[in-house]
Amino acid sequence: MTAETPSSDPTPVPAASDGSQRSGTVVVPRPLKWHQKLAAPLIYGFIEALSQTLRYRYEFPPGFLEMPPRPSIFVTWHNRLFLSLMLYRHLVRLKNRPHRMAAIVSASRDGGVLARILQHFGVQPVRGSTSRRGPQALLELTTWAERGYDLAITPDGPRGPRYAAQIGAIALAHLTGLSIVPASYHLAWKIQARSWDRFQIPLPFSRVTVRFGEPLQVRREASVSDLERLRQLLEDRLRSLTVD
Repeated sequence: MTAETPSSDPTPVPAASDGSQRSGTVVVPRPLKWHQKLAAPLIYGFIEALSQTLRYRYEFPPGFLEMPPRPSIFVTWHNRLFLSLMLYRHLVRLKNRPHRMAAIVSASRDGGVLARILQHFGVQPVRGSTSRRGPQALLELTTWAERGYDLAITPDGPRGPRYAAQIGAIALAHLTGLSIVPASYHLAWKIQARSWDRFQIPLPFSRVTVRFGEPLQVRREASVSDLERLRQLLEDRLRSLTVD
């Protein structure tokens, strides 16, 4: 699956405020401009080069590395996206499992750049969010799960509030039966953007402490109140792993 192309319907559709287009009730992400296409490999190269200078230390819950290599849903905060794909690469090597992941990415134009970066990392992007193509994106992620792929979601994305988990990851676990693995990391040296999420970028040669939490399972027969309780539990676990 690749990033979606504009609708073939000849009737013009108004653009959404985030750069995507609406076609009836379907939101179609717009194609990237040339400079956005150029930005993706440059950002990928920058992440690869910078990550080689970092010093990593991993903290796992008891028995985590010995768990059977089944697909999972990995969740981390939006402001920890910078190193998340590198850390996934490290994890699959540690566990000697296939590198197969599909990740949800905003349907906005900015999300298009991120989708290209994911493809450079060998990750399948699925365009959508809580506000754009949400139900369709969940169904697409379910299809990738059935093919044996790990899945990834930022539970407080794409607009926050920061460190507040939305229901998407819990809904996805409910649909797929996959366990949710919370993860976060702490950077000894970093810069932070002035965005809503205070996006974090490591400085060269920084120490990175990576923390994985106890996997969370969502039963198929879970009620609406159960799902809300699990959403809060996921938020609490992620917050407990996070040090700014």
